[in-house]
Amino acid sequence: MEQDELERLVGDRLRLTLDEIVRHPRLSEARHAYLESFLKVYEGEPFLVRLLLEAGRFFVFHCAAVLEAAQDPSRRETWFTVGALKQQLALFGYASDRQADHLVARLREVGFLELRKAPSDGRVRLLATTEKLRAHHIEWLVAHFVPLATLYPDHDYGPIFARDRDFYLLHCSRSVPFNPAAARLMMTLPDTMLFFGHAAGPLIQNAVLKAAMDAGDPGAVVPYIEATDRFGVSRTHVRNLMISAEAAGLVRIVGRGGRNIEILPRFWASYDRGLAVGMYLTDAVNLVTMREWLERPGNIAQRTAAFENQD
Repeated sequence: MEQDELERLVGDRLRLTLDEIVRHPRLSEARHAYLESFLKVYEGEPFLVRLLLEAGRFFVFHCAAVLEAAQDPSRRETWFTVGALKQQLALFGYASDRQADHLVARLREVGFLELRKAPSDGRVRLLATTEKLRAHHIEWLVAHFVPLATLYPDHDYGPIFARDRDFYLLHCSRSVPFNPAAARLMMTLPDTMLFFGHAAGPLIQNAVLKAAMDAGDPGAVVPYIEATDRFGVSRTHVRNLMISAEAAGLVRIVGRGGRNIEILPRFWASYDRGLAVGMYLTDAVNLVTMREWLERPGNIAQRTAAFENQD
């Protein structure tokens, strides 16, 4: 069902299927490349890490960037308001108005979001992202293209890796119609959502998996308690998250004092499916974006190169 919906949004057949990505023989290589790229976005950025400690901000960053890029001043229904942001967050399970208001308030306090009067209606307040948020989000988006480029180096991902701001804004604006399908696919990934529902969950998840990959043994026993220092969360919080992961069959807590974990096969399988879902969606949005991008004046050389790569 989701494939039909995505093809309707793309206006053509998809060039990748979810099963094709999941079964790709180099998926583990793409996983490692993604883990390195994702964690690098936050290395040396304790401020950004602290912002992500509350579950939900992870989605706010993305939703804010795409909603602002997609708004049309002449169409009131597209305005980037707090209400519009709440609607998008609700798709991903953050339906509490109070929680959303708190997230927005915190991001305004630290200079990632601003409130401005709507140009055509001074009674309406529009949200606006700042350069600080956009600079972070473009690096976050680049990290999500890395596994795609690892598996499909001949695909047209050049503009995003060049950090072209016009392409970035176009990609964000074309992402909005895909959000409902993205949310439905996310809800099929309970193990992924387990981590997304905890403070710093995605960071901790990626850190322990990368440690196991770096050890060269998928079943390696790795310490997890170091995440308390790396990400500024309490030992109790990380331990409770690992207890939840153990109950879900993802890890086994081992060692004296339960300070280490063994990554179980289900964790790798569920993580890889979540990674594949992300690639599947990202490539679909990229198809729409590149089609429009290559029709813009001045992009003739890129259009020619794209056609040559298809031959």
